[in-house]
Amino acid sequence: MAKTALFANFASIMANQTTINESLSGCGVYVVHALKGYEMHEARLHEVLGKLGIAFELVTEGDVSLFTDELLHAHFTPELIATNKLGVISCTLNHMMAYRRLLASENQYALVLENDPCILRNFEQRLSRTMQEVRLLEPGFIVSLENTSLTAPSVWQTHRNRVLYRAICGRMAGAYLIDRRGAANALADLQQHKCNYAVDWWHYMMCIDNVLRMYWAHPPLFEQGSHNGLLQGPISTRSKSLKRRINFLIQKYFKYSVRRLFPNRYVIPD
Repeated sequence: MAKTALFANFASIMANQTTINESLSGCGVYVVHALKGYEMHEARLHEVLGKLGIAFELVTEGDVSLFTDELLHAHFTPELIATNKLGVISCTLNHMMAYRRLLASENQYALVLENDPCILRNFEQRLSRTMQEVRLLEPGFIVSLENTSLTAPSVWQTHRNRVLYRAICGRMAGAYLIDRRGAANALADLQQHKCNYAVDWWHYMMCIDNVLRMYWAHPPLFEQGSHNGLLQGPISTRSKSLKRRINFLIQKYFKYSVRRLFPNRYVIPD
């Protein structure tokens, strides 16, 4: 009996991995990371993503140790360089480097993660449904995959057989998809204007300026561990703690049970 259960569990894992690999066909997975100080995060990534059969690349070209004046001024305004923490600048720069990785590859999409992802339940099914709709979108988009900000379409704005919803802004930048056209548009805009914001606000401003089109995936696929109280993130100023975890869960319950009864002003009506 034990051998039968073990075999069934193994077969289930292999089936899930096959579903995930099919969903991520033509999609590179890029994880924003630091060269030193987050070895435990790297080990966890190999454990969590490896269990799902997801191959990924660490993006570290924007690490603080590699900063030069030429590199920074090629990407950011003097105001951002003068007023932001090195970790924020490094994180944002690594997102940009992930876009360059995408354009240098043969992939059509990039799944970009920061190095503290927490995978939500029914991940395989949610990923499959999300990618089915992603492949039908007009090029030049970014898709928010996380609920870290605990922002979602209202129950009146969602549809039973649909998972992507147009929005005017993202939901932070811990987990999202971007297509080749979107990455090319972002880098072209960067070359023309330089970046004056941390990565999530940079995305927001590009959506406002029609450089990118933003969509939210609902139900979401990820949470950031540095926000839900489970992990310490590269640019988080707060350590993981039970208090933070409980506070996050209380907010999550309220915002998903009560706030979703009212229209979300960030969702663009059909």
